[in-house]
Amino acid sequence: MKKLLVLVLISALSTPACYAWGWWGKKDKDTSSTQNIEVEAQGSGYVGTLPDVTKSFKTTESQKTKPLYEESKNFNSSEEIKPIPTDNPAFVNIMLKQDKRSPYLNDIYDDILPQLENILLCIENNANVQIFNAKVFFLNKTVEYLQTKYAGKPESNYISFTKLLELNTHTKSVANLRREAEKYRPYLSYTGSGYLYNDNVINQQLDYLKTEIEDTIVILREAE
Repeated sequence: MKKLLVLVLISALSTPACYAWGWWGKKDKDTSSTQNIEVEAQGSGYVGTLPDVTKSFKTTESQKTKPLYEESKNFNSSEEIKPIPTDNPAFVNIMLKQDKRSPYLNDIYDDILPQLENILLCIENNANVQIFNAKVFFLNKTVEYLQTKYAGKPESNYISFTKLLELNTHTKSVANLRREAEKYRPYLSYTGSGYLYNDNVINQQLDYLKTEIEDTIVILREAE
């Protein structure tokens, strides 16, 4: 009987120790497994399952654009190019736009008339002496060029050409008058020789020149 009680007591005392030993062993095993997973994860990156994001996007494919015209295989071929209808008066007069003006009229319309219109605007707008004289200077140089160009030719006897030479002389005289007035007026009175540089006299000369320019423009536009 005493032996039986001793065995029961020994068995009761040994059960918690065994349980405790088993639990700690399991814990150490689980901890080492977790550490091994973390080490592997650090070396291999994310080891989980990634979502499939390709379902939300469509692949863009390059599309070929067709030309709006059809390709000509024999573009440089003489059979593909139609000849110019030079025998058609409508094409010659309208499409080619032949210049029917003479070289003299080209000089008048392209060079002289624009300069005369600019001088006319200077007088109307009461431009200062420097601007006025500069435009007169260029007109004089152009007229001198035309004198040399048409010397001894029929154009030099045209009424329009003769009128242009007269106007050029008048514009130079008015330009000299304004230049001298700017230079000497501060030192001269409005009596005697100083009267020529009076503002009223200069304005009167500009009015005469304006009328002459307008008349010359009409004559030049009617030239043939």
